[in-house]
Amino acid sequence: MLTALSIRDIVLVDALDLEVEGGLTVLTGETGAGKSIILDALGLALGARGDAGLVRAGAKQASATAVFTTPDDAALIAMIADKGFEVAPGEDLILRRTVGADGRGRAFINDQPAGVATLREIGQALVEVHGQHETVGLLDWKTHRASLDAYGGLRPQLDGVAGASERLKAAERKAADLRAEAADAAARQEELALALADLDDLDPQAEEETELAGERALLGAAEKAVADLSDARAQLGGDKLTRNLAGALRAVEHARQRAGQAGADPDHPLLQKLAAAAEAIDRTLVEAQEAIAAVDSAAGAFDFEPGRLDKAEERLFALRAAARKLNTSVEMLPVLRVRFREQLRLIEDGAEAITAAERAASVAREAYDVAAVLLTSAREAAADRLTAAVMEELPPLKLERARFRVRFEPTADGRRGPLGVETVRFEIATNAGADFGPLDAIASGGELARFALAMKAALAGREDQRQPVMIFDEVDQGVGGAVAEAVGTRLQRLSQGAQVLVVTHSPQVAARGHAHWKVRKADADGQTTTTVDPLDEAARREEIARMLSGAVITEEARAAAGALIG
Repeated sequence: MLTALSIRDIVLVDALDLEVEGGLTVLTGETGAGKSIILDALGLALGARGDAGLVRAGAKQASATAVFTTPDDAALIAMIADKGFEVAPGEDLILRRTVGADGRGRAFINDQPAGVATLREIGQALVEVHGQHETVGLLDWKTHRASLDAYGGLRPQLDGVAGASERLKAAERKAADLRAEAADAAARQEELALALADLDDLDPQAEEETELAGERALLGAAEKAVADLSDARAQLGGDKLTRNLAGALRAVEHARQRAGQAGADPDHPLLQKLAAAAEAIDRTLVEAQEAIAAVDSAAGAFDFEPGRLDKAEERLFALRAAARKLNTSVEMLPVLRVRFREQLRLIEDGAEAITAAERAASVAREAYDVAAVLLTSAREAAADRLTAAVMEELPPLKLERARFRVRFEPTADGRRGPLGVETVRFEIATNAGADFGPLDAIASGGELARFALAMKAALAGREDQRQPVMIFDEVDQGVGGAVAEAVGTRLQRLSQGAQVLVVTHSPQVAARGHAHWKVRKADADGQTTTTVDPLDEAARREEIARMLSGAVITEEARAAAGALIG
């Protein structure tokens, strides 16, 4: 819903801030007062074309801001998100546009810079404009199918077709992929067989490269460590050191024995020193033996197969050479092995798999056709109801000679898409004997606007159908009396489920409004400006009386205005 419109320096408007209510809002005023300026300003905020001619004389730039409540349409919210903008729950959607005196403009969505095309696309989803010179929405035949589906409540049938379309696409894609793979495999059969034989001989395993690289690093370090330990044993002297220490111990023991035999007392200092020397050599001998044993034990801990490093490096080289030959990575070799085997299998029994896939596609195609027939039948029934509803609306709107129909055409190339197998076009014939044609073939702007009203009144027959903000610009042009009353009645009825703004010169239409704005010109300080006055009940009655009687408002006109308001 549109909640506010702010206008700055557009044509004759200096500054204007309007709060917009729900239901039917009518804009009235004398010819030339500036009603079209208000609609032009709203159009500017919604992405319509803007140029320097909109900028008020003497101003640097013109701007228009339209504020909407959070959209409740999931598709619209998704479309806004796809454009790169988000609207949080409870947050207003603000569309703003500026145009400088030099003609350059900028667009904003929730104060974020946006392209004018994006602003226009979002604006057209929020607001429909129906007037003497344009009818946005209904004139675009691409919107007709969605309008008919919404009117007919065809969501179950649409979902059925969409699901069948997705399944059909998947089945056809699988069959096409199998055919392509089989054709490719057949062309490469000899090459595949040789490559598979090489891979079978190589027998690559998952994660083998990583494991071999780790093993190679460990083996390389082990060989160097064993060499270092061998050098350590050599530096210790090995068995020679043990023999030398044992010989030294025996020599010291012989010296001690000779001293004793010579009559030296056991407590003699010489014998004590010889005993100490023998004990020291003995300890050294034991520790030397332990050191050599420890070095030998450490060397023995590096237990690996001789030549294992060479074998690991040869295996890595073979794996990487095979990967280079197949233009892939080592880790993909097991995957390619399986793939090559599968492709060769397809050559042998691929025809059976392809036949099964094509059979599944055929079943999916038949299922789609059934769902599409159900949708087409439902659309035809909805089209009959819509045609009857529109035709019922036309005579009261002075379109009694017009005829309406819904035309179906097969989709291009018989394509089975998610929206069915036909396009939908609304067509009109304005006079007896005339051919049906597009909606914009209607002769006059007034007829076009009234036909748009008839269409919207008929399409709004479903209470669950979302309606955008609708603007009708002088939809009552050239009619009065009962026809104007019929226009007002339909606008009021339409506003019960949507927000409607109408520019009108008809008192019968104005009397139906829930809110009433009077657009007027005022001269001040040598400048003419346009302003808008929201009218209370008394002022509203007076304005409708003016519309009935002209410049001089009579009591009879006031009474008639009261009767119209009711």
